[in-house]
Amino acid sequence: MPPTTGGENGTNVTSNGATTSGKLMNGTSSKSTPESAEKILDIWEENLEDAFKQIRKIVAEYSYVAMDTEFPGVVARPIGEFRSTADYQYQLLRCNVDLLKIIQLGLTFSDCDGNMPPGYSTFQFNFRFNLTEDMYAQDSIDLLQQSGIQFPKHEVDGVDVLHFAELLMMSGVILVEDVKWISFHSGYDFGYLLKLLTNVKLPAEEADFFELLRLYFPCIYDVKYLMKSCKNLKGGLQEIADQLELQRIGPQHQAGSDSLLTAASFFKMREMFFEDHIDDAKYCGHLYGLGTSYVAQNGNAYGEESTSAS
Repeated sequence: MPPTTGGENGTNVTSNGATTSGKLMNGTSSKSTPESAEKILDIWEENLEDAFKQIRKIVAEYSYVAMDTEFPGVVARPIGEFRSTADYQYQLLRCNVDLLKIIQLGLTFSDCDGNMPPGYSTFQFNFRFNLTEDMYAQDSIDLLQQSGIQFPKHEVDGVDVLHFAELLMMSGVILVEDVKWISFHSGYDFGYLLKLLTNVKLPAEEADFFELLRLYFPCIYDVKYLMKSCKNLKGGLQEIADQLELQRIGPQHQAGSDSLLTAASFFKMREMFFEDHIDDAKYCGHLYGLGTSYVAQNGNAYGEESTSAS
């Protein structure tokens, strides 16, 4: 999800549609619940390989993967001339992703009907991050600390990104057309994943970014983009979940909980607004807020100019 600037949609890290304290449906607090302990597995360097052993087994049957990241905000603005607002938004994304490090990644697995595997359905990867050495926006870190992210543990026990990338490459989760990725306003999320997988800076041109995206993630549904066709749905993820009468599991502004809620929102929206079928030619490959997309049509992908808002 993209950084936001505070108020109803959160503060600076993700646009989850709620204030820092967070409320669930019917006013329930967003603090961790016993149910979250049964659904969300925290991954650190010590249990990283065991987690991927589980993931390799799960993804064969549960091939819908909802994803969310937490990252340290926005610290830089691009300068120069830009072809369009969308071009500026991509350059803003690029310069910040190139400068900063991912903090957390949540992956939630479902089958085509929205059923989740028994036991853990959500894997929350906690990456190595050092508040003394690494760059960040202070208000973003404040929000994540209030959400329960343990930065001292990230510094000592956090997942090494190169180790993670190696295991993800062999996991059967990426580079596979049968795996469907679900996200919410996810330009930054996929930016950090592509940087992590390629171990180089993001491409200078947005079209090249989408070519890479198509290679690693052949099928993406961005829930925020799908909302363009859903009458009366508006706002951030938490607001959408409230409108769809979905209850959050786990703490808001943590990637595991947010990926779980993204999965639930997608399947509820698909049922209510799309008659349980998403038209890939119209929706696959669009990331809300960016100007170029790839669209799957008759098994092929190609670049297309999008009119999505930023």
